[in-house]
Amino acid sequence: MENKEYKPVGPGMRRHGPGGPAGSGEKAKDLVGTWKKLLGYCRRYSALIVVALVCAAAGTVLTLIGPDRLSDMTDAITDGVGFDTEKLSDITGQITENITDNFGIVMDAVASNMKGSAAPAEIEVNGSAIPVEDQSLTLTIIGGADMSDEAALRQAMESFPESVRKALFTDIVFDGVTVGAADQAELLKILGSVSDDGEGLAEAAGSLPESVARIIEPSIDLSVVTGIGFTLIAMYAASWLLSIMQHWVMSTVTQRVSKQMRSDISKKINRLPMWYYNRTSTGDVLSRVTNDVDTIAQSLNQSLSTLVSALIMFFGSLIMMLITNGWMTLTAVTASLLGFVLMFAIMGRSQKYFLRQQSCLGNLNGHIEEIYSGHTVVKAYNGEDEAGKTFDELNSKLYESGFRANCLSGLMQPIMSFIGNLGYVAVCVVGGAMALKGKIGFGVIVAFMMYVRYFTQPLSQIAQASQSLQSAAAAGERVFEFLEAEEMSDESGKTKKLGKVGGTVEFDHVRFGYEDSDSVIIHDFSAVAKPGQKVAIVGPTGAGKTTIVNLLMRFNEIQSGEIRIDGISTKELTRENVHEQFCMVLQDTWLFEGTVRENLVYCTEGVSDEKIAEACRAVGLDHYIRTLPHGYDTVLNDQTNLSQGQKQQLTIARAMIADRPMLILDEATSSVDTRTELKIQEAMDKLMENRTSFVIAHRLSTIKNSDLILVLKNGDIIESGTHDELLAKGGFYADLYNSQFDQAS
Repeated sequence: MENKEYKPVGPGMRRHGPGGPAGSGEKAKDLVGTWKKLLGYCRRYSALIVVALVCAAAGTVLTLIGPDRLSDMTDAITDGVGFDTEKLSDITGQITENITDNFGIVMDAVASNMKGSAAPAEIEVNGSAIPVEDQSLTLTIIGGADMSDEAALRQAMESFPESVRKALFTDIVFDGVTVGAADQAELLKILGSVSDDGEGLAEAAGSLPESVARIIEPSIDLSVVTGIGFTLIAMYAASWLLSIMQHWVMSTVTQRVSKQMRSDISKKINRLPMWYYNRTSTGDVLSRVTNDVDTIAQSLNQSLSTLVSALIMFFGSLIMMLITNGWMTLTAVTASLLGFVLMFAIMGRSQKYFLRQQSCLGNLNGHIEEIYSGHTVVKAYNGEDEAGKTFDELNSKLYESGFRANCLSGLMQPIMSFIGNLGYVAVCVVGGAMALKGKIGFGVIVAFMMYVRYFTQPLSQIAQASQSLQSAAAAGERVFEFLEAEEMSDESGKTKKLGKVGGTVEFDHVRFGYEDSDSVIIHDFSAVAKPGQKVAIVGPTGAGKTTIVNLLMRFNEIQSGEIRIDGISTKELTRENVHEQFCMVLQDTWLFEGTVRENLVYCTEGVSDEKIAEACRAVGLDHYIRTLPHGYDTVLNDQTNLSQGQKQQLTIARAMIADRPMLILDEATSSVDTRTELKIQEAMDKLMENRTSFVIAHRLSTIKNSDLILVLKNGDIIESGTHDELLAKGGFYADLYNSQFDQAS
């Protein structure tokens, strides 16, 4: 068996393998133009789409603000865990200011007492009695100290007499707590032993006086923490509600768009000329109605909002990181970019394997469908081994490409985890070093750990959304190509209509060739069928017999000439009015899943049960139908097996029930046995009484009683007349008839 690329199409067949998205591996020829058409098609829902995108954007912004508020909460908690060094500094400053004020008062009093009186006396300052000798000693100490040197001044103050020191340290009140003189002196002594760079401050804080310790002891401001907590809850709840609203709105829009698109395609199917279906497979049309529309719906529902959210998340997190801290931003971005370089390198290699996998999957599916549909032939010619070899070869190629594609694809998630973890490590290391130096708080580290995830996650979402948009554009091209296909001409302006039809049909120099072909099928066909006549059309395969019927029904439009019914050209009538005059029985039977009764009365209203049974008895089908589990109410499906002959009997009965003025039979008895054919022929003869009938038959024995036999060859009538007349001529018809007779004998 030749190894080839299989491209199966047909009813119910998908254009891709199981589990693969429609249009997978396909790229749109005009991505921007197709999406303009898609958005234009959705313009009636543009307001809802904007609302959904705004909800997605707003929800993402609220999510981005969360880490910043969480950073504030972390700082508030961190500040409340240790001693309040700011308050300690404020207390020290207030004590120093108080000592400075008191020192000025003491020195003024001492100077005034010592210089303004011949006999200095004991004085009292701030409730402390200072003897004359203490006053004199104080002046001596000050005179020998460098007052501009803070360290020398502090040492001098420590040398002051106790009475003077008592006057310098008076009680102060800070945050409602009274700090006594002794506690002030002890605090200054403790702080004096701490180096200027602050080393040992934490240890010294543990030995502070009780009044000072009460002021600076650890205390978390729960009001701040609670306020930020409720703010975060409100923000995340709002983000959640916005996300739900966005999904609900987009689901509503996409389902309505899908419904409208399927409806438009369904209506379009009835407006397209028959020649369109001659060059387009049924499976291709079905794929546009199902797979392509579903692909568009999924992309509209997920990709647009995901793309908007991802872009806002990516750039928003980058902006928030820059606002928070530049060096930390550089650290996080650098760490993430190292991982993304590796990820994109792997994606570039895996893409070709995914495309190869889709191709191999299509080939394998095509081979399986081909072998399954022709299983009887394969068995009859002992082709199982050859088919098995082809299957193994295709299966191996699919295995190889699928293995490589999935292996490389499987690396994406670990790499994404690696990128995130690398970013966390970098942020923690650099952030910890900066926090120890006092350049940032711990809240900044917490915020950046979340921003790193917000920064790395959107890139994979953007890649997936872009691929989905590409697939949707490819599907959209196919859908719009179908919706924009050339339609049959508009007939709303036609006013002529056939009423009670007599049955005269005239073909006047009819010429026809298919629109997509240069060859002419019918060259110059002229014939007249009188009311009630049975007109048989015979000839070899490809002579144009079925084409004549299609032209009569206006399934195809003639290039020149006219076809008239009761003197009115079919060009002046609507197609629907022409169809109302004929009932047809074709060689290809058509039944739908429904009851036997529904199939029999298809599009014919007010049919009685007796008329249905009478038609079935006439074609010899009534007895069989009554043997079915539910008789005429039995549902025809895969479990109810009808032979090809029984299906044809049912369609003939359908034509009898329709009871229209004219009749078309195209190989109507080709699938029934001779005995059944004779019975059907009797019923058909009765049905054709007083009706103009057109019969196409290869079995010439069935049309011997025809009023007129038209013999076609290469699109032209080469003979016409009754059966006996044509036999008497000894021409082409006689040769055809005699050859069948010889074969039968």
